[in-house]
Amino acid sequence: MSEFAGKVVVITGAGSGIGRALALNLARRGAKLALSDQDSVGLAETARQAKALGAEVRSDHLDVTQREAVLEYADAVVAYFGGVNQVYNNAGIAYHGEFVKSDFKDIERIMDVDFWGVVNGTKAFLPHLIASGDGHVVNVSSLFGLLSMPGQSAYNSAKFAVRGFTESLRQEMLIAKHPVKVTCVHPGGIKTAIARNATAGPGEDLATFAEFFDRKLARTTPEDAAATIVNGVRRGKARVLIGADAKLLDAWVRLVGSSYQRIVAEVAGRVLPKSKTA
Repeated sequence: MSEFAGKVVVITGAGSGIGRALALNLARRGAKLALSDQDSVGLAETARQAKALGAEVRSDHLDVTQREAVLEYADAVVAYFGGVNQVYNNAGIAYHGEFVKSDFKDIERIMDVDFWGVVNGTKAFLPHLIASGDGHVVNVSSLFGLLSMPGQSAYNSAKFAVRGFTESLRQEMLIAKHPVKVTCVHPGGIKTAIARNATAGPGEDLATFAEFFDRKLARTTPEDAAATIVNGVRRGKARVLIGADAKLLDAWVRLVGSSYQRIVAEVAGRVLPKSKTA
């Protein structure tokens, strides 16, 4: 019997990519699923596939940036299932653009979804996870929460923030001896639509960048990513790195220290697609 059997699992951003793969992986393990996304069509398909695997599923349209809605959603999920055991704060979006050319609204949008969405979900569900006696918070950061890249100042900011928030939360749970484990996930290049669905700053050739990401950087399937995450959760790991790229680059940054920034800038200047105004 899987240790996930009968557990109530909340997954945001479940309409596609890693979120859908997580839902189906956990459905096969006997978990009960509370799935949400802003993409109602994608969410319905995930729910359909999970139900076909025998899972009990609740699906809700949810904007993770709307704090009151997230708080109400947590109460509704607990009322529906009787409790919550695990929360996967997975919802996220991407943005590509030089900081000097980016508007405040573009940066705020990334922070609202990718950072505050994680905080909102954690804050809303944490009391219920503690009450369960067997809770787990899983927050999805990124490889870009381990190292920075030019053109990714907004995304880096959000993902580094998720990392810091999650690591601090884990320490607090340990100090307080709450029955809640905490895991921070750092995916490398995953074969999802995140690059194609990204927004971009003025002058950026988003189509070329997305094609470059899909062809050169996206090496890991969502299914493999989900399997790695679930295995990390099962083992109670504090940090989960997904893909050889994440593992190698994390080790490299630890080895070379801050000098990685100059090296990345030199390499990126040669290989990344140039802006239309360059």
